[in-house]
Amino acid sequence: MSTSGSTENRGGGAAVTPAGEGFAAKALVVGGAGLLLTLLGLLTGDSPRVGLGALVGLTFWLSIGLGMWFLIMLFHLFDAGWGTVTRRPMEHATTMFPWIAGIFFILVIYSLLAGTDQGLWKWMNTENTVVIAGETATVEDDVLYHHKSAYLNNTFFILRSLLYFGIFIGVATVLRRASFSQDRDGDGAWTTVCRKWSAAGVILGALAATFVALDWIMTLEFHWFSTMFGVWFFSASMRAALAGTILLCLLLVHLGVFRGIFKQAHLYELGRLSLAFTVFWAYISFSQYFLIWNANIPEVTYWYVNREHEHWWWVGLALLFGHFFVPFLFLLFYQNKIRPGRMIFISAWILGFHLLDLYFNILPSKQAASGLPYYNFGIAFWDVAAFVGVGGICVWAFLNSYLGQKPIPVRDPRILESLHHHE
Repeated sequence: MSTSGSTENRGGGAAVTPAGEGFAAKALVVGGAGLLLTLLGLLTGDSPRVGLGALVGLTFWLSIGLGMWFLIMLFHLFDAGWGTVTRRPMEHATTMFPWIAGIFFILVIYSLLAGTDQGLWKWMNTENTVVIAGETATVEDDVLYHHKSAYLNNTFFILRSLLYFGIFIGVATVLRRASFSQDRDGDGAWTTVCRKWSAAGVILGALAATFVALDWIMTLEFHWFSTMFGVWFFSASMRAALAGTILLCLLLVHLGVFRGIFKQAHLYELGRLSLAFTVFWAYISFSQYFLIWNANIPEVTYWYVNREHEHWWWVGLALLFGHFFVPFLFLLFYQNKIRPGRMIFISAWILGFHLLDLYFNILPSKQAASGLPYYNFGIAFWDVAAFVGVGGICVWAFLNSYLGQKPIPVRDPRILESLHHHE
């Protein structure tokens, strides 16, 4: 393409530096150590609580990757020129999917082999205890389980999870390789390839991400159900992905890689999207609460009842004010959306409350050893180990991809439009 020469130097060469390679190696060591500690906790500690903490960390990092993957496909589908320079960091982030898959299936194997009431998903072992009409029974005696057993069985669960990861990894790999190939040969046909795969990927990805939320989180309490749960997970993932993209791009500006490339206009557009998905997350979260509470069906209202006692009442209020009102009011103002320091603050804030949101949805889902109907809120050592472990592996995967490629899609047909984008 005629534009490639003008952007080749501006985008820089393949970003391989000894410092970058050294940091990647450190991330791998830290990630491996965190995962080993988590495995040790599963084998020796309060294993259900350790497993829930690991699931929180796993879904946190996966949600960021899924949100970025959706943004990549939306950019391709709508021919969004402004986002082209921001797309490359997101492409690198999707390399986490195979490693997340490996970690997830370790949790599945643990749950399959764990003793009675020790695994994550109660329905995986029909000898696990459940409470039916105030009395303790086993999963095998649960009539609701029998109605759902065609879906909630170990073989089908594993096959579905393999399918989900096949979609995530397959489509993300095709899009990433097409983008990298266009850097080398400048062939416009790669843009068409990305658009076609994105059209299929958005549909398949929406279904897969929805069922990930249902299978991994909602079935922790298999009596409970919500038709809006998958949309909640999607909205939460998009918020986390936008916050992560803002932090990544501003970090690359600080390192000099994106200096003169990522501009105020790009930051403003990402800020506007963050505001939009903040409102969308609040709408979905409130709608789920309102519809369930208004219907007043005991089989489903108990999910919220458990989250209105002890520490969870305050966590719920923190999500209402901290995860909605603060970002909403902050992002309403133009000046806040164009100031890097302010956007770093609100992006880190959103990610922190996204993690709290996952705690709220996951942790009260199992009975605690203390006899409470749930685990109370608290950040355990094992939670930190799992969070750092999964995060370290994700950072290592990101850097492995980043260090061998151009910092921006230098021969994308829309790259000049993106470089010259203004408000």
